[in-house]
Amino acid sequence: MKKIVLFMVGLFVIFSITGCTKTSKNFKIGFVYVGSVNDGGWTQSHDKARIELEKEIQNIETAYVSDVPEGMDAERVITTYAKKGYDLVFTTSFGFMDPTINVASNFPNTVFMHCSGYKRAKNVGTYFGAMEEAKYLAGLIAGKMTKSNSIGFVLPHPIPEVIRLTNAFALGVKAVNPNAKVKVVWTNSWFDPTKEREAAISLMDSGVDVLATGCDSSAAILAGESRGVWTIGYDSDASSIAPNTYLTSPIWNWIVVYRDIVTKAISKEINDWSNFNYYEGLNTGIVALAPLTNNVPKDIKELVAKNQTALENKEFSIFKGPIYKNDGSIAIPEGHIATYDELMTMEYLIDNIVGTLN
Repeated sequence: MKKIVLFMVGLFVIFSITGCTKTSKNFKIGFVYVGSVNDGGWTQSHDKARIELEKEIQNIETAYVSDVPEGMDAERVITTYAKKGYDLVFTTSFGFMDPTINVASNFPNTVFMHCSGYKRAKNVGTYFGAMEEAKYLAGLIAGKMTKSNSIGFVLPHPIPEVIRLTNAFALGVKAVNPNAKVKVVWTNSWFDPTKEREAAISLMDSGVDVLATGCDSSAAILAGESRGVWTIGYDSDASSIAPNTYLTSPIWNWIVVYRDIVTKAISKEINDWSNFNYYEGLNTGIVALAPLTNNVPKDIKELVAKNQTALENKEFSIFKGPIYKNDGSIAIPEGHIATYDELMTMEYLIDNIVGTLN
């Protein structure tokens, strides 16, 4: 294990470089993380895949920089990778999109892959997963588990990605419990355990008996455990930290897409990445539900399994109209299935969600 320490903008940025050293021409891969590799959520799930990648593929070196703010700091970190001759750079947060595009224009021989964005170039591709499928399944569980018909959701930023996943969760709730409402609170931060805990407490004080989170830490889950409220996490399995109330988490298996992209990049299978947009669902394993705990009754587990099979087989579409916004207007007309572009630009909350986009 080698470590390279860079001093940037008054703070230390640490590259942890590991991998096979059989040759002096290893394929070098850099990762840019918005949070900590120990956040128990989003960033940890990416780093888990990075470690798996090193075990699976020969003659690669990987490095990561964690806790990178979205903006100019990200651009400097990405530039540093390119200047050091990295072959492939993964930028793993929506807010890294413009910095990635900016840097890529100056380094045409480096491949850049941006997670959850939509801007691409000849040497810039995008990747994500149909997490709405796993969120829908989680919504089925929440809708069945609630007794008060009041479900809370702690959320980060009101961007299309988060809105889409929140709506999918609410559609799952609605499918099994039309009387239930999903109350949302925004933290306006990907990772802020204090804000997430405060949001969770405010929702529980309002009477919710099921609490979900879309943020990167486990603060909301721990808050729910302390109050005896059912919890649904995100990004990683949290069963070990909340055994009494935790139900499941929609999770990412990033190794699925990283394996695919790295293999293609090493073989130079793709010359123009502007048409590369990885977006798959439950059927590939990129998204999933963490194992449902014993807190989930058998009949609900069976319901989830049935719907998961249907989604994997493309037997129904989550975003098929009629779907209404929570202001009463039509969002998706009857019979229409939301297109990929419509999903990626979603800026409304559906009618069983209580809250606004701020």
